[in-house]
Amino acid sequence: MNEAEHYPIQKLCAAVHVARSAYYKWLKRKQSLSQKVNEQLVEWIKQHYEERNGILGYRQMTVVINREHDVHYNKKRIYRLMQILHLKSVTRVKKNTYIPSTPQITAENILNRDFHADKPNEKWLTDVTEFKYYVGSVIKKLYLSAILDLYDRRIVAYKIGDSNNNHLVFSTFDEAIEHNPDAHPIFHSDRGFQYTNKTFHKKLVDAGMIQSMSRVGRCIDNGPMEGWWGVLKSEMYYLRKFTDKTSLIAAIEEYIRYYNTGRYQIKLNSMTPMEFHRAYAA
Repeated sequence: MNEAEHYPIQKLCAAVHVARSAYYKWLKRKQSLSQKVNEQLVEWIKQHYEERNGILGYRQMTVVINREHDVHYNKKRIYRLMQILHLKSVTRVKKNTYIPSTPQITAENILNRDFHADKPNEKWLTDVTEFKYYVGSVIKKLYLSAILDLYDRRIVAYKIGDSNNNHLVFSTFDEAIEHNPDAHPIFHSDRGFQYTNKTFHKKLVDAGMIQSMSRVGRCIDNGPMEGWWGVLKSEMYYLRKFTDKTSLIAAIEEYIRYYNTGRYQIKLNSMTPMEFHRAYAA
């Protein structure tokens, strides 16, 4: 019936031996069903958008709806409905927190932007990022050190501290080893002073890991880690103004839990990082 705009409906119906009344009834029913589906999708979109504080773009929204409601709608339809509703994901803002230093130990860029991994604990990325909270007019800072697995994109370990120092990074690494004693990945970082420290290098050697470092001034060499900071901050940190240390720490910890166990990723076959991680051994 898609040629109806060029031929009279009466002739088309006669050609296929269908009454005009039946055609219009079918057309009305088709439009009615489509409208009902859209109405349900709109309700789901508004529900999940509100539940996740506006962090879902149309791609993530499509995954959430298909996973949580056991349906299969394409992203174009979700995009169109979100446009009608004027719903957009929050915008990411990148900030540089790199602290220059004189390195004790440096390593080549072994990873060389090969961000694909065939199994868990094959390649780990790490970095430290900064957060601020306000006590009256005084600005206070917290630092988050984290390790990201390139296979399942899970956060392997993390630590939060008041200072961007060796202890913060070393304790993050120790936690990762404690929970993954048989892991011997390529361990990639930037050239921050903690990672070029002799003591840290010895930790890597003792753990049977290969150290890899980004080239000077090339943040893209640690791209997925930088990208994860952007996701964390845009989906949680930039949405609020924190006025005490306790609430900021709680928000960071809750987001990491959500990210690992509740945030579906298209690149992980619409699974969460921990679902994808467990599926490897299944």
